[in-house]
Amino acid sequence: MQGLDPSWSRIVTFTDHDGISRGMHILDTGAGPENELTLVCVHGNPTWSYLWRNFLAQAPSNVRVIALDHLGMGYSEKLDTERVLEQRVDDLTRLIAALEITTPIMSLAHDWGGPISLGWVEREIASGDHEISGVILLNTAVHQPEKFNNPTIIRLARARGLLAPITEYTQGFVFGTRVLSGSKMSREVAAGFREPYRNRESRKAIHGFVADIPFEVNHVSRAPLDQIALKLNLLSQIPVLMCWGPNDPVFSDLYLRDLKSRIPHAEVHRYEGASHLVSEDTPALVSDVFSWIASPNSSEPNRSSDTDTSLVDFGARMSEQAIIRPNAVGLTAMNEHLSVTWRELQSQTEFSMRYLSREGVTAGDRVAFLVPPGPSLIPLIYATWNLGAAVVLADSGLGLRGMFRALRGAHIDHVVGIPRAWPLMRSLQIPGARISTKNMDQASDRGTPNPLPAEAKQHAFPASHLGAVVFTSGSTGPAKGVQYSRGHIALTVTALQSQYSIQSDDVIIAAFAPWAVFGPALGIASVLPDMNPGKPSSLTYRALNESVVRAGGTLLWASPAALTNVVDTVPKFENADWSGIRLILSAGAPVPKSLLKKLARMIPNASIRTPYGMTEALPLSEISLDEILNSLEDQGVLVGKGLPGVDIKIAPWDESDRLTTDPEVMGEIVVRAPHMKNSYDNLAFTERTSAQFQGWHRTGDVGHLDADGSLWIEGRKSHVITTHMGVVTPVPVEQRVESLDFVRQAACVGVGPKEGSVVVIVYIESAQKSELSQLQREDQMRAVAGVPIAAVLLVKSLPTDIRHNAKLNRDEISRWANKKLAGSG
Repeated sequence: MQGLDPSWSRIVTFTDHDGISRGMHILDTGAGPENELTLVCVHGNPTWSYLWRNFLAQAPSNVRVIALDHLGMGYSEKLDTERVLEQRVDDLTRLIAALEITTPIMSLAHDWGGPISLGWVEREIASGDHEISGVILLNTAVHQPEKFNNPTIIRLARARGLLAPITEYTQGFVFGTRVLSGSKMSREVAAGFREPYRNRESRKAIHGFVADIPFEVNHVSRAPLDQIALKLNLLSQIPVLMCWGPNDPVFSDLYLRDLKSRIPHAEVHRYEGASHLVSEDTPALVSDVFSWIASPNSSEPNRSSDTDTSLVDFGARMSEQAIIRPNAVGLTAMNEHLSVTWRELQSQTEFSMRYLSREGVTAGDRVAFLVPPGPSLIPLIYATWNLGAAVVLADSGLGLRGMFRALRGAHIDHVVGIPRAWPLMRSLQIPGARISTKNMDQASDRGTPNPLPAEAKQHAFPASHLGAVVFTSGSTGPAKGVQYSRGHIALTVTALQSQYSIQSDDVIIAAFAPWAVFGPALGIASVLPDMNPGKPSSLTYRALNESVVRAGGTLLWASPAALTNVVDTVPKFENADWSGIRLILSAGAPVPKSLLKKLARMIPNASIRTPYGMTEALPLSEISLDEILNSLEDQGVLVGKGLPGVDIKIAPWDESDRLTTDPEVMGEIVVRAPHMKNSYDNLAFTERTSAQFQGWHRTGDVGHLDADGSLWIEGRKSHVITTHMGVVTPVPVEQRVESLDFVRQAACVGVGPKEGSVVVIVYIESAQKSELSQLQREDQMRAVAGVPIAAVLLVKSLPTDIRHNAKLNRDEISRWANKKLAGSG
């Protein structure tokens, strides 16, 4: 069978409870003097030890891997009677005793193997017969979450008249194994899973396993399973890892949530796109698990606020403004032609607090919002914070699919949504309340809801408490949830206020909608321009002008895509008076020099700055327009020096195990800041990689520091091109090509094998007419690029991320270019 070494296979005998000798088949890498740990792998139904073949194949020399076949399953002895849960735990106990293992043991289990392994681990911890050094669980369960039906597939198999035909008389249940894989399982691997179950006799145990699932209260395995669930607190002193395929139709995220609530110290990693057979769907899982086994306690999130006993009240500035200037405008939504005073904003926040509290929102909950940015959303967010709950922000910039994936993965307790969002809300299977803003509005019309309970009136909560889960743009893969404590959110607000000298009379025009959320915390009025908040490039000159004139904006925060469209839509012979704008901040993607120059001509009184940062930490550094224009280097985007309290270093490209501030060394940018994220949400291995250098964050961006200590961005780590002549970073090449008059935008991508690619330029023409032929244009591009160019391709548009409309999707462009040059695109 594919991937299976015959030397691993053997039969182990032990005496059953009735005195009968039983033969259990195992795969075993073998005992040896170098063994420091034994990994015992326990499969579920209807698989067998073949599930763990890759773990045996990739095991390091100091780890012995044993994978068993339950009695009646795989190539173990067939039984005349059905085995139940407690007997399966006994079987595992007897097997381990027969093997006479002397090293510490770690368990790894999947599906129904989860309860069996956990029952055995709890026995061992209680008895002390073996040292248990850790537990690893893959898509399993110990309890059926209340208010939700049992998995449809299992209910169908358990239906009267179907159990035996599906599980025993036919290979239906066995064939379902392949269906439950989210990847395209090869025929050879699928055949390997089916091999032991080719006749009815070999499938009796599959029947028995399904029959042993304790749906009924009086089921023989119900009490043992309940006891296993109740004793999970015994695991509190050992490392626990949960690796999950979120697309599993059997053990969905509902069961992960339940397990996490019972083992709160467990590390969790959700592999987006993976299904029930998560170890088959995600080849990287095997190496991830072994890296965790080598160092199960190495993941240390940024917990600088954990020891901070101070209390954080996000609504303090709002309340202050409501007292000092109650009738001044605190929030304006230009698309709704609506302005809200500070007093009204405070009143709406207090009402929302009472309503959310009545609907069950309490301190520690996670609350998500499917509400457009504006006067309805801001009070809801501050009401949530005032109740001590955490805000989950998955904005429309992720796209519908991205929002669904993000909200499902964030394990939210409540979701608040507008009526149009109800179909999505229903599909999320959220255990907590689904709260409709329509019902909230109706309650508001009827009067004030019940008063707040005493414990919900404090508003201020410890800095260490979770304050928000926000999501990355998803421009280089599925959007990642980023955890921020209340303390770190407060530090971000402080960093913004201090760096940009924000005063109470400032008015921020938030063309990037999420930043309007900070307005009340900063104590300044916010303006949402008339635009599609999920499409920054929809901001027009007219819309921005209306915001500036009507609201008296002094600060402008917008993405490069938004500002580009503003510049492109300026009417002829119109000169607006935007002298009130003192500061323009543009971030989210590299900002072209040409755009900055045009903005400077339009708004001469404004200080134009381009902060560098990311969802995980912003701002980190910044630079003024004058500094950018005076720079002579053409090796990327100059983003300046670190802000006070921010450290920036480089992990050299060819030796990423050290950090340096040496000038002109290209590598991954690594940062440290007081307002940096706490950790990634349910992404244990992503967090481990990010926090390789304790207290620092690996950004995934590449660049270098110059002799003055200023940072230059050269692209994303995943977009670096490895050629036969060395590595090529994309941004410097793109900038040189974009300096040509006939180029509006360019992408530099690699084509061909990963090691030994060639460089290809894909570009969009500018509106400026050019008399040059295509061949002449290509010659000019090659002349300025600074690296050998294999091909030049002209396109009408380039794919970008949804949120910023600015970050190039170079992976997609590279795939297209590969097909195009191969003659299939």
